[in-house]
Amino acid sequence: MTKISASEVNKLRKMSGAGIMDCKNALVESNGDFDLAIEILRKKGQKVAAKRAERESSEGAVIAKVDSDCQNGVIISLNCETDFVAKNDGFISLANEFANLALSSNSIEEFLNSTIDSMTVSEKLVQQTGVIGEKLVIGNFEKLSAAYVGKYIHAGNKIATLSGFSSSSNGIEEIAKNVAMQAAAMNPIALDENGVDQSTIDKEIEIAKDQLRQEGKPEGMLDNIAKGKLKRFFKDNTLVNQDFIKDGKQSVATYVKMNDSNLNITGFKRVALV
Repeated sequence: MTKISASEVNKLRKMSGAGIMDCKNALVESNGDFDLAIEILRKKGQKVAAKRAERESSEGAVIAKVDSDCQNGVIISLNCETDFVAKNDGFISLANEFANLALSSNSIEEFLNSTIDSMTVSEKLVQQTGVIGEKLVIGNFEKLSAAYVGKYIHAGNKIATLSGFSSSSNGIEEIAKNVAMQAAAMNPIALDENGVDQSTIDKEIEIAKDQLRQEGKPEGMLDNIAKGKLKRFFKDNTLVNQDFIKDGKQSVATYVKMNDSNLNITGFKRVALV
């Protein structure tokens, strides 16, 4: 049997992220060949992944990143099986590493095929499944581009948001963070009323009419009253029209305009693990 030194085991451990005994056994099996040892560890990961393929990965960490120009942002969620793993520093570090890499990808398919540690992201997920012992998947991938993009990650890494703006002006960093925090807290369904799909509008009008009929309102009045209720729905559920969480006397749009009359919110993204 090939004698494997502690320094060789540690080297493979740093290269692969696998446990000490797994690294030692892989080096013994490969007679000290590091490339073959890594392949053995990958296969071990694939075996674990196959066994856990039917498991639900509903826990994890949501990470938002913005590039150095603050013009492109990304949110990914690295999902696992248990909250215990999701809170592990190594797992959070891996999620951040993935998010940094995701910034240069335009789609989840491109991201999963991009290279990390001499393997694809998909292969890295399989490998880390073997290391951690839980099914790991990329659950969400959202990108946002604008003249300025801000981000917010809620404590615990369960919610992350991006906010996009028409320009970069004085104080934009704080404004962008506040608007991203608004989206995290209030979970708007769209930027404004124009972003709400027609099926949702039709459903809300029908619900309003049913409520009005139960209240005994005349049929001829239902359309006008329902339209009023729809305006309230837009106010509560679209980002620019919502009451600003830090000052309920003004809307989010008003808050932004008070800081810069020419500034507009152009978009947002929100990902949450619930």
